[in-house]
Amino acid sequence: MAKSTIYSALDLCDGFYQILMRESDVALTAVITPSGMLWEWLVMPQGLKNAPATFNRCVTHLLRSVRDFAPSYFDDVFVTSGL
Repeated sequence: MAKSTIYSALDLCDGFYQILMRESDVALTAVITPSGMLWEWLVMPQGLKNAPATFNRCVTHLLRSVRDFAPSYFDDVFVTSGL
């Protein structure tokens, strides 16, 4: 990064919601509203204990081929380049 001349930062908007829940885990996210309606998350919600680690592992894996000039920190990707 030190030899770069151009720096960009990208934020992965609603990143957790891009990861599908395992079908066997969907029922574990169930919530019943006061009106009696049942809600289950089909995508990974924020607030689960391991959600940040799961998301970070996924992003790191997806960006592994460009990690030298596009490292990530959770939902932020930092892109560097020279002229």
